[in-house]
Amino acid sequence: MNYGETSPSNASSCICPPGFGGATCAQPGCGGTIFDGSSRSLAQPSASSSGFANLTTSDCTCESGWGGVGCNVCTTSSACQVAYVVVNGNATLGLDGGLVGLNDTLVCNTAPTVWAAGELSCQVNNPTLEALYPLGSTLNILRTLSSSLSPLHNTSGTLLSPSTSSSIYAQLMYAGVEQFFCTASPCTQISSNSTTSSGDTTSSTWTCQNLSCSCIQNATFCGGVPVSNLTSTIDGLTGTLTVACDSTNTCYFQQDVINSVFGSQGLSMEGCVFGECISQAVIDTTNAISSAAAVSGGTELSGGVIAGLAVVGVIIAFGLVIVAWGWYIQRAARKLPFNGGQYGGVSVRWSDISYIVQSPKNSPSSLIAKSTIRGGKTILDSISGSIESGQLMAILGPSGAGKTTLVELIAGKTKSGHYTGSITFPPYAPGHHPRVAFVPQSDILPSMLTVREALTFAACLRLPEALPASSKAALVSTVISKLGLDGIAETRIGATDGTSRGISGGEARRVSIGLELVSCPDVLVCDEPTSGLDSVSAFRVVNVLKELAREGGVAISHPGSHGHRKGVAVICSVHQPSSRLYHTFDSVHLLCNGRALYSGPGRLAPARYFMRMREKGGAGADVLPYEEGYNVADYLLDIASESPGIPGMPLGNNAVGEVELSVSREEKVHGGKDVEALSTQNLAPGMYMVTFLTQLQVLCGREWKVLRRDKTLFFTHVCVACVLGVFCGGLYYQTGSTIAGFQARVGCLFFMGSLIAFSSLSALYNIVEIRPLFLRERSNWYYSPTAWLLSRLIFDVIPLRIIPTIAVCTITYWMAGLAHDAVHFFKFIFVIVLYTLVMTLFNFLLGTLFRNGGIAILLSALSALYQMTYAGFFVHLASIPPVLRWLQWLCPLKYTLEAISVNEVGSGLMISDTLQGVPVNVSATLIMQLLFGFGLNNYYRDILVLFAFIAGLGVAVIAVVWFKVRERR
Repeated sequence: MNYGETSPSNASSCICPPGFGGATCAQPGCGGTIFDGSSRSLAQPSASSSGFANLTTSDCTCESGWGGVGCNVCTTSSACQVAYVVVNGNATLGLDGGLVGLNDTLVCNTAPTVWAAGELSCQVNNPTLEALYPLGSTLNILRTLSSSLSPLHNTSGTLLSPSTSSSIYAQLMYAGVEQFFCTASPCTQISSNSTTSSGDTTSSTWTCQNLSCSCIQNATFCGGVPVSNLTSTIDGLTGTLTVACDSTNTCYFQQDVINSVFGSQGLSMEGCVFGECISQAVIDTTNAISSAAAVSGGTELSGGVIAGLAVVGVIIAFGLVIVAWGWYIQRAARKLPFNGGQYGGVSVRWSDISYIVQSPKNSPSSLIAKSTIRGGKTILDSISGSIESGQLMAILGPSGAGKTTLVELIAGKTKSGHYTGSITFPPYAPGHHPRVAFVPQSDILPSMLTVREALTFAACLRLPEALPASSKAALVSTVISKLGLDGIAETRIGATDGTSRGISGGEARRVSIGLELVSCPDVLVCDEPTSGLDSVSAFRVVNVLKELAREGGVAISHPGSHGHRKGVAVICSVHQPSSRLYHTFDSVHLLCNGRALYSGPGRLAPARYFMRMREKGGAGADVLPYEEGYNVADYLLDIASESPGIPGMPLGNNAVGEVELSVSREEKVHGGKDVEALSTQNLAPGMYMVTFLTQLQVLCGREWKVLRRDKTLFFTHVCVACVLGVFCGGLYYQTGSTIAGFQARVGCLFFMGSLIAFSSLSALYNIVEIRPLFLRERSNWYYSPTAWLLSRLIFDVIPLRIIPTIAVCTITYWMAGLAHDAVHFFKFIFVIVLYTLVMTLFNFLLGTLFRNGGIAILLSALSALYQMTYAGFFVHLASIPPVLRWLQWLCPLKYTLEAISVNEVGSGLMISDTLQGVPVNVSATLIMQLLFGFGLNNYYRDILVLFAFIAGLGVAVIAVVWFKVRERR
């Protein structure tokens, strides 16, 4: 027992730790001193103590100058000297050779610090332990730092430490009877000195490895009382042992299991007495060495701190490298020479165009992706036509004739169906495409920007990086003037659906055209630019398009050039133009059920064509007659609607090139500004015109304007967060340290996590709301999806998610009376911010993955309910059937609640309560593990898991935005 060892000189006897003896080292010393060794009198077994040696009933009294249970602790220096001389005579201490000749007077060290080998004896006072074992409990500990420097190292029958290494021996005595014993080795000692108003104080902390404990069978703690048998618990104590003592005669016995029961400080021991007989020479020499080390060295950082700093440093360095590289690329792009050249002068030819759309087949996957194939419907059937540069063409036809499909194919938009035929742009070779701008039927515009800001935004992203900002501003001003928008240039656009005031519908249509004109296109395609407008606004819009076709749109000022601009081919699908509007177009392309009935000059030419067809008879005999003065556009629509069986125009009869233009295509040089257009090689289609850093800067500038102008969005989030924080804090105001109070603490933490899960739904709505604008801008190659996501992260996640979350959690945290120190507070906030990022990215993923916002919101709400179920608050995770238990590992709220709960109990929270008259004073860690099953050491694991969620969801969002969230018509 007590880790005694067989004597090397006598195999039938044991050498025992100081204070114990007998054949098995099971009997504590009774009277005498620790220098008596194997000749010391021992306490004898007692029948009243079930045959165990009992110091109380053995009438053991301590000699003068000795104290503690078992009389192993010296109290005076003279006691050490007398005891040593009695046993060893006038012999020297026999210390190491380096100390010979120094002051070898024995003294009694009564401070917590140990110089060689010191004893301590403490009373164990814990209400819960005393409720089970009401008699007195004492813990005796021998701490050996260097056995060779102790005067006990030559004492007969005495073992200070195994293999002369630093170690700890500990015995718990209950009512004078030993209950269990422990040892740990090797050990390190950290001592600190401080000065207070009462004088200098000393504290000592011993940290030992390889703890091993043994319970003495049938002792009171170890089966003597069957209902409270601690044998398995005590024998299971392993790992690291820490014994921390301070100048208030209080020590703490700390080990993971003990800490989980009695709190983070471990088992508290009070009324401790320290005593160590030691040579003055050892103290003097050790003090000198310690002082030199303190002068020459500093405090070392722990490995975890160094690793954490290294990770943070690598992340910061990587970010700085990325920023520096982006800045270098940006600077290089801005230094490139700007190559000038003509733009415009491009014709459009489409030949034998057919388009078949797939019929939908109902399937669950249609909620995310396009429907599967089940047959098909022909939208366009072998259509041919052409338009020359400088002309304005109207594509007419009744609803469903294929007008929108044709203009989208000409504009190069991605379509979900299958088409055949060819579209060429002379003088470009087949397969090469000029700059084709497309104005969609609906006006999707940034509502919080002014007209000038919206056009400037487009110019900054769609014009080359090398072009100076002043030239871009001049181009924007030119566009505004040409479109007649000078009066509203500084007016906010507003919502085009009428929910907020802004510009009119006609003005919004001209702004949409202007967004395409700033890119200096060769061909301009408009899908029903007059829909929804009154006749005056419609005529004004078409007049602008007519002027653009004739004069070639806008160009960029370039000193020293004296060139001219070529006309731009403008193609418009028009639903039902007035007579005045119809006569503005140079050519007409009439569609009926996907077939081209006419493609040629405009004005009265189509009516004459169909009248000649009627006169020839045959299949054309069904053509309606034309009445003089009747709107030609209405006549053509009547033919397409009521005479669908007439033959289409033969391929060789296209007469668009024969149109007489009333205005010269060349701009006169005199009286105008010398201009130079953007060259084709600077604006190759399918490329971003500016670098990634410029894209991010421009996007962030727009987001900042929106956030600054829509102040209600930010302040509403913050105000609601503060109100919820006060409500939640009042609900859990100053929770107590009882069992019910602890449950309320975890409930408060769970409430905050659930609140974040549901409040992040606003991020999903935001994505759904701005999705159409992103699709339009991405299809026109404004910016990359990654730049857009980063701008959303900066100006949506931080001000609208993280700041309100910190506000609500901070208010609740201090009102609820959670851990009152900065370290645990910031660790709590850190976890909450990570969970906020997880939920925001998750809702970003749903908002981008599903086209239907209602489905995305439903799934987000259901996922929040799933997380609440598997968080571990409503149901103990170990009680869930195995077939469903694995779902807990996919629950971010589970890791969040576990991390912040562990952080809370890690502050040393103790549960003080009374159960049926029995006082309970245990660590909150024990209650947490029993009620919720959270792991005490899982905080940093949970942090890493949340980081993994952030990384995985971030990659998923980027992948979905890149490969799925794209315009598909």
